[in-house]
Amino acid sequence: MKTVLVSGGAGFIGSHLCERLLADGSRVICVDNFVTGRKENVRHLLPDKNFSLVEHDITQPLEIKEKIGRIFNLASPASPVDFEKIPVEILAVNSVGTRNMLELAAEKKARFLQASTSEVYGDPLEHPQRETYWGNVNCNGPRSCYDEGKRFSEALAMAYSRSRGVEVRIVRIFNTYGPRMRPDDGRVVPNFIMQALHGKPLTVYGKGEQTRSFCYVSDLVDGIVRLMDSSYQMPVNIGNPNEFTVLQLAEEVIRLTGSKSKISFKPLPKDDPAKRKPDISVATMELGWQPKTQLGEGLKATIEWFRKAK
Repeated sequence: MKTVLVSGGAGFIGSHLCERLLADGSRVICVDNFVTGRKENVRHLLPDKNFSLVEHDITQPLEIKEKIGRIFNLASPASPVDFEKIPVEILAVNSVGTRNMLELAAEKKARFLQASTSEVYGDPLEHPQRETYWGNVNCNGPRSCYDEGKRFSEALAMAYSRSRGVEVRIVRIFNTYGPRMRPDDGRVVPNFIMQALHGKPLTVYGKGEQTRSFCYVSDLVDGIVRLMDSSYQMPVNIGNPNEFTVLQLAEEVIRLTGSKSKISFKPLPKDDPAKRKPDISVATMELGWQPKTQLGEGLKATIEWFRKAK
């Protein structure tokens, strides 16, 4: 049985990844400081003898005595509301925290996967975005703590690969949704669902013409696991290439919830990307991966979870 460590394992994506790894037969060490992760996300895993939960902030060195074969570094707040509240902490976890996890990987001779983001492309001038695109990021803007933090974490991972021989994998995660998202997450899917379930107007910025590509969390996790298991060592986009406008998403959420909510239009926030769509050619060719869940199907499951949680 291989032992794996998941930092940020009690977060939205991390908790689903822990589930998948346990199902695949791994022993899982989940590390989280619960700044944005929640114990409730992994409470159902605690009785499993192959699961252990460690409360720890990875900006401080982490000592693990047992042998570890793989480290998945998902530790970082990732929501727009967090960019305003804790920008310094976001920069710290993606720099100092990532370095601490890479040091642990070097010590344990473990394969290391860095969770990066489509935000490294900024407000892209290339559409769809390929991994070879270097991005259009405002390094001084309100989103820069996350955008530049993730760009730095990628550079740091590659530096450890070249200079220290750490086996590195980098996943660039595009818009992902599903159960266990925070109700106050600030991202468009939970915002719309919570507003619709409470009969409030759905807040659409600008005219709602900006596009996003929404990937269901189980599809994303499958892509992450495939990447870690692969021999491919350069960044890989994982996301759903089916593109929707934000206005289309709002209308679909209203339809699926049966809400009487209307749509409220507000000015666009600064540096909000106009378009976001992954080119997944590399994931398809190198990993044999493609998303399977249609938006309507994924939204139904997500809405049902929020109905029970609200």
